[in-house]
Amino acid sequence: MVRGIDHLRDPRLNKGLAFTLEERQALGIHGLLAAKFKTQEEQLDICRISIDRYEDNLNKYLYLVELQDRNEKLFFRLLSENVEKYLPIVYTPTVGLACQRFGLIYRRPRGLFITINDKGHIFNILKNWPEPDVRAIVFTDGERILGLGDLGAYGMGIPVGKLSLYTALAGIKPHQCLPITLDVGTDNQDLLEDPLYIGLRQRRTRGKEYDEFIDEFMEACVQRYGQNTLLQFEDFALINAGRLLQKYRNRYCTFNDDIQGTASVAVAGLMAAVRVRKRKLSENIYLFLGAGSASNGIANLTVAAMMSEGLTERQARERVYMFDVDGLLSTRREGGVPEHAKAFGKDIEPEKDFEACVAKIKPSCLIGCSTVGGAFTPNVLQQMAKNIERPVIFALSNPTSKAECTAQDAYDHTEGRCIFASGSPFPPVKYNGKEYHTGQGNNSYIFPGIALGVIATATHHIPETMFLTAARTLANYVSEADLSIGRIYPSLAEVKDVSLSIAIEVAKMAYDEGLASVYPEPKDISKHVENQMYNFNYESSMPVVWGWKPEEKFNVRPIQPVPKNI
Repeated sequence: MVRGIDHLRDPRLNKGLAFTLEERQALGIHGLLAAKFKTQEEQLDICRISIDRYEDNLNKYLYLVELQDRNEKLFFRLLSENVEKYLPIVYTPTVGLACQRFGLIYRRPRGLFITINDKGHIFNILKNWPEPDVRAIVFTDGERILGLGDLGAYGMGIPVGKLSLYTALAGIKPHQCLPITLDVGTDNQDLLEDPLYIGLRQRRTRGKEYDEFIDEFMEACVQRYGQNTLLQFEDFALINAGRLLQKYRNRYCTFNDDIQGTASVAVAGLMAAVRVRKRKLSENIYLFLGAGSASNGIANLTVAAMMSEGLTERQARERVYMFDVDGLLSTRREGGVPEHAKAFGKDIEPEKDFEACVAKIKPSCLIGCSTVGGAFTPNVLQQMAKNIERPVIFALSNPTSKAECTAQDAYDHTEGRCIFASGSPFPPVKYNGKEYHTGQGNNSYIFPGIALGVIATATHHIPETMFLTAARTLANYVSEADLSIGRIYPSLAEVKDVSLSIAIEVAKMAYDEGLASVYPEPKDISKHVENQMYNFNYESSMPVVWGWKPEEKFNVRPIQPVPKNI
């Protein structure tokens, strides 16, 4: 049992002034704290006041990091009860700035850094992590952090932030979460010359050596923590993201949030928009700006959703177009269609003018995953308004500066008729005397619930249909009141309820499809999932004690001296 000052230094055990007098005396910390006794609720009020004093979001981020370092339960309860207010601080967009400044703000180790120089010894490094009961690992190689590009070891802020949301939004126990950065170098010249850079100062390792490194990492994780350990790929670049997902998805319990989580939340938005437009998914034409991993993920899940409405795969794919840096994905263009996007190449005339494509193809749904800020120009938006009465405009690139257009621009240039969603939050829109609160297509609606359902059932593989199930569950949460103010996602204040509902549906699906490993199957799956969740409230630090019933009375003989000859 931890006692004394060590109890206060352990963020999992520390309660600050909320320790009772009995706890202080029993733990040997009496006198190490001021005499005042506070409740957790009083501490939460102090935290809110303290964080509100900061005007700069990066300072607010640092305050929350320091709070997590000293009092884990207080941090997670503060975040879970104030999701709308603090999610943009611990996640996008502020986490992007934190990653860019990571060398300056790096304080206390959180997670593991495994470098290419450790190849052959990854299992030994995993054994250095003090917690043996790890159920979920979020890992990145830092090559494509949000829309900011190659940040190398500075990308650690992303898996740390993601796992904070695993706990705050879905109640996954923090000790079961492990953030990891795979440091294979960086091709960012600014970082290589940055005196504050904390990672390997070398160009990125690629090719066979890189693949062997990832292979060893995946094998070491399941060797250390078990075959059902959830392994989430995070912010891998296009050249690796899709191929690694295809390589490992049927061998490990793994998913890529940038591909599958983004797809699920986007398709949920499209499903919710059906209720506004009275137009089935299979009746739309989709044009993507950007043909990377996110666009392909959304497109593939949209195809699956259209197939569930009765289209064949070929018919569904014919309704999806993509436009990348070299123009429309046409099999006739010079260089052809990139390998990762061949399923969406079309035998049509090449076109390098995006605005002309919008006019020619006449999409009813325009989806941006390009990380090119302002790419949806006024002319593009006006053309969308000509194409259809209620155009869908999704500007999904992060952070805010990389969004293809703002919410206000979308409304202004479509006569207020658009259905808009973005990857990062925008302020309310005012148009024609009415205020609209547009939805944020945030992956945090999806990945915490998926993770909880998978962990609660020890699911060994995560099929694509789980993300379609999550999308339907999220879409069903959108109320008529949400739709009336232009929002195709529920309020972020409801994200904890959404996550639990997704987890329950995922758990049911895991048993229905024979993917679960927890047996016997729980009679009440909802209750089983809830029982796996973290308790955000303080618990007693006193040892559990209990009384015994009185002994029966017997006539006990007096002790006789032992004979000397024995």
